Amino acid sequence: MSKYIFKSSLSDCIGNFISQKQALGYPYQSSARLLLRFDSLISEKFPGEKSLTKEMCAAWLNLKPEEHPNGLLRRVTPVRQLGKYMRGLGRDAYIIPSNIPNKQVKYEAHIYTDAELKAFFNAIDQCPSSPFSPTRKYIIPVIFRLLYCCGLRSSEARLLRRDEVDLSTGKIIIRESKGWRARLVYMSNDLLNVCREYDFVMETIKPDRQVFFPNQKGNFYCRQILGLWFHEFWDKLPEAGAVTGNPARVHDFRHGYAVHKLNQWVRQGYDTNTLIAYLSEYMGHSNYAGTDYYISLVEGFYPEMEKLLSSVNDDILPEVHYEE
Repeated sequence: MSKYIFKSSLSDCIGNFISQKQALGYPYQSSARLLLRFDSLISEKFPGEKSLTKEMCAAWLNLKPEEHPNGLLRRVTPVRQLGKYMRGLGRDAYIIPSNIPNKQVKYEAHIYTDAELKAFFNAIDQCPSSPFSPTRKYIIPVIFRLLYCCGLRSSEARLLRRDEVDLSTGKIIIRESKGWRARLVYMSNDLLNVCREYDFVMETIKPDRQVFFPNQKGNFYCRQILGLWFHEFWDKLPEAGAVTGNPARVHDFRHGYAVHKLNQWVRQGYDTNTLIAYLSEYMGHSNYAGTDYYISLVEGFYPEMEKLLSSVNDDILPEVHYEE
């Protein structure tokens, strides 16, 4: 059942639609928040309307005139799915055409150099104390290492519970994420020791915490916090000012993990054709297409990759240009 309270004339459909998604195992959290905003728009501008109309969808599409196409796509998708759900129930509903937005913009990932990584991690290791967030100086150095060293998505690290991190074996359980499948991730010994030291310190400050990286109230941090922390330290570095092309992002640590892992396998002479499947599972891709995106990144950094992967079956690694 959705934790949100919907108030529009379509509240029953929206709530039941979200409950259905979650019953199937999908977290459907960010989409639920978008549908809550859509519900508010309906309640304000279309009170009493019992159908999902074209006018409602147009108002939703025009909510942010200067919005990036990728942001629009994220907003459009759950409303389009809601329309299909209502149609399936036999209710009158307008379905936003699949060509809106017309084209998703490809974002070229920034792959951090060794010098950039060293500068960034040195900077966050000097994180100052804050009276507003006494524990952030312990959290920031660890959570960013977890992102890079394990290739996690930001939400996966941020929403970790303490009982999902086994500090005896280094096993991390990722229960809910994009693609919704649970998976296991293992830390290296060095990272495991870092997490053990962090947990020991946090145990003295918040002995009964349930969240691995708790905010002041003991809850999960908001989704924006990692981006704010990243730019607080990254933007001040000389290395950041020398970056050309797309600016670096938190999510690029995940891209960097995959690219550097593939490069490592190439240098060590491993059978990359076989290991690609393991990398795909480790990173939580719903199919190999997401992993194939990283191969296109690696080719630019390591030319031998193209030759070594030339024998990969096209049915296993179809050509795509985005991450699942």
